[in-house]
Amino acid sequence: MSIIKVIIPAYNEEQAIANVINEIPNTVNEVIVISNNSTDNTIKAAEGAGATVLSENRKGYGYACLKGMEYISKQEIKPDIIVFLDGDYSDYPEELNKIIAPILNDNMDFVVGARVESLRENHSMTPQQIFGNWLATFLMGLFFNAKYTDLGPFRAIKYEKLLALNMQDKTYGWTVEMQLKVLKQNMSYVEIPVRYKNRIGVSKVSGTVKGSIMAGIKIIGWIFKYTFK
Repeated sequence: MSIIKVIIPAYNEEQAIANVINEIPNTVNEVIVISNNSTDNTIKAAEGAGATVLSENRKGYGYACLKGMEYISKQEIKPDIIVFLDGDYSDYPEELNKIIAPILNDNMDFVVGARVESLRENHSMTPQQIFGNWLATFLMGLFFNAKYTDLGPFRAIKYEKLLALNMQDKTYGWTVEMQLKVLKQNMSYVEIPVRYKNRIGVSKVSGTVKGSIMAGIKIIGWIFKYTFK
């Protein structure tokens, strides 16, 4: 049996995080929630739902993901697959088995849950998110012949391949960095259509003008960095 661990960055998600954890299939061996400088009861809610909870006081999605990876690196028995999932309940955690299936059945290295329009709840993605995803995937297609259509946060990757990527981004560029490095290292990948709904609470990135601008700058910056590297 494959060992599967889930990493969930969470910033002030006390209303959502227990729902996310409770709907993760029991095929998962450990759920790791990283409270990213939360000021509410995220930690208490996540622990109450049975997750391993870590704290990362440096704010940033990438910082939180790296904290989770650091924790796993110190475990004696390493996982086979790492799944990344948001803590806002916008994804459907029960679709995790669908996300990991291409790795288990077809030996794929990396899987992105693509938030296709036909499976998205109305207004679950902001116009700036939709445009940003289109622009980023268009540029990756143009420069790297990539087949991506989304930068969806619900994703799975073989643990050994994740280590090989040497992830570095500390904030908004984590998802696009991963997808670019998968391309650069010629890893196999596939997108799986997933459902997507309106999150609980307000987005800390796409819900603000500053967050949207900074995320856009980071994403485009990573693409051009790798294009002209």
